[in-house]
Amino acid sequence: MKKIIAIISICTFATLSTLAQNIKFIRSGTIEYKKTVNVYAIIQRSINKENETLLRPAFETYKQQYKQFKELKSTLTFAENKTLFTPISVNTNITSYFDDPQISMQNNIVFSDLNDQQIISKRKVFDATYLLKDSLRTIRWKFTDEVRDIMGYPCHRANGLTTDSIYVVAFYTDKIPVSGGPESFGGLPGMILQLALPHENVSWIATKIEDRSIPEHSISSPTGGTSVKYQELIDKLREVFSKSGNTSLDLKAFLL
Repeated sequence: MKKIIAIISICTFATLSTLAQNIKFIRSGTIEYKKTVNVYAIIQRSINKENETLLRPAFETYKQQYKQFKELKSTLTFAENKTLFTPISVNTNITSYFDDPQISMQNNIVFSDLNDQQIISKRKVFDATYLLKDSLRTIRWKFTDEVRDIMGYPCHRANGLTTDSIYVVAFYTDKIPVSGGPESFGGLPGMILQLALPHENVSWIATKIEDRSIPEHSISSPTGGTSVKYQELIDKLREVFSKSGNTSLDLKAFLL
């Protein structure tokens, strides 16, 4: 019996090793992501003792009309050291007491130049459009030993904290040696194929990976909108939200 188990173990290891060797490195192509938002959990957090008499019945009605999870799609085009994240437009307007939470939307087109460590992001904030030009997002990553398979790629887990205090869990693969990911997330030794913001009830996962030759010069930054630095946008938004009394979650949503 021990010999049989040993043989099975050796065969399994050999099979996994062969599969890993067959995965080639990708340096240009496209990745499709699915963003999933737990809308029920987000709305639930806005209900407290002061407003539950009004909001609780509205929330129960909302749950009868709309699904718990909202899904959106996006694409990431990458070539060598440039990436372009582009949302795929869908009509998901909600007509109820509860509007679509800001974090359940995708309003950003994000261009990253990894050589110059620069990011250019076209962002829709309420009725205004901003063109944010700044350094790449700073995330303090801590690496772990956890590994999982995503779309046939071995991915390593890293936990991170952004400058705006958002906790991040990412799974990246060094088989795509481009330090990118959905939205403006990156900074790891490989492409992020799965990303979660656990406290915000939001996640992204790669659903399709296409290996194809893309000229680096064909990946260009978005244009249009009021030019602004990242910190300037933060200051503008904090002023708006301090006056309106909106939650910090809405502020975080605009800064992804």
